[in-house]
Amino acid sequence: MGNFKGHALPGSFFLIAGLWWTVKYSLWYATRRNKSAGAGRIATRALQHRLEIIEGAVILSFSVIGILGEQLATGGPKFHLYDSSTQHWDKLMNWQHTTMYLFFALAGVTSLTVHSTDGAPLALDRLLLGLAFFNEGFLFLYHLHGRDMLDVHVHMLLLYAVFGGAIICFLEVFHRGNILLELLRAALCVLQGSWFWQIAFVLYPPSEVQWDLSDHNNMMFITMCYSWHLAFALLTVAVAHTIVLCAVRSKLRRMPPMEMGLLKPREREGDSEDEVF
Repeated sequence: MGNFKGHALPGSFFLIAGLWWTVKYSLWYATRRNKSAGAGRIATRALQHRLEIIEGAVILSFSVIGILGEQLATGGPKFHLYDSSTQHWDKLMNWQHTTMYLFFALAGVTSLTVHSTDGAPLALDRLLLGLAFFNEGFLFLYHLHGRDMLDVHVHMLLLYAVFGGAIICFLEVFHRGNILLELLRAALCVLQGSWFWQIAFVLYPPSEVQWDLSDHNNMMFITMCYSWHLAFALLTVAVAHTIVLCAVRSKLRRMPPMEMGLLKPREREGDSEDEVF
């Protein structure tokens, strides 16, 4: 992560995840809200179940890509933790980032287990996702020692979104299916993604113009900039949610009415699955 690409990569992962969660949960909400109008034919329970499995596989894949990137990229430790020749730990920053990705990989594995088998409680996927966010914040909190003022500040601002996402996930363990919590988690994930990109431009600008990392005015501007990123994340989630709701309503108006007795047995079976995923 000690370069522009190293911050842009997780930023892209979090942006994709936040946008995906926004669309997915908005679709599930629209389906539940318009179930009497036949919205269940748009997103059946069987389809929801398959998408949860795909999501877990994607989270696991993103995490593995992040781990391999941290370890095998140029200058990476290549899975060597201790350098016996110098008798020092080898590239601990890469190892901290690898550990961050490891916990998200565990969350992906847990999601796959929960939604592909009956051997784990349904809420376990939210619990592990919350632990992954918490571990991310925990690691970032303790690897800022000795850095420049602005460097520390941009990472401390990131922690608000990270720990906020962890708290939301823990709340979802007990309040699963709450659309406000789901959309708030998506917004905080979008905020994380856009802020990772902002950190990349501040600390590793691709242009020749460099930020003064000890200038208090830059610190004040970055704080204001964080508020803009938060507004962008909330607006993005609100627009995506509205588009999904309008699309579902438009689809329902064009669909012919269909009685439940006329549905194929496979469709009725899919709709009878557990309603909350």
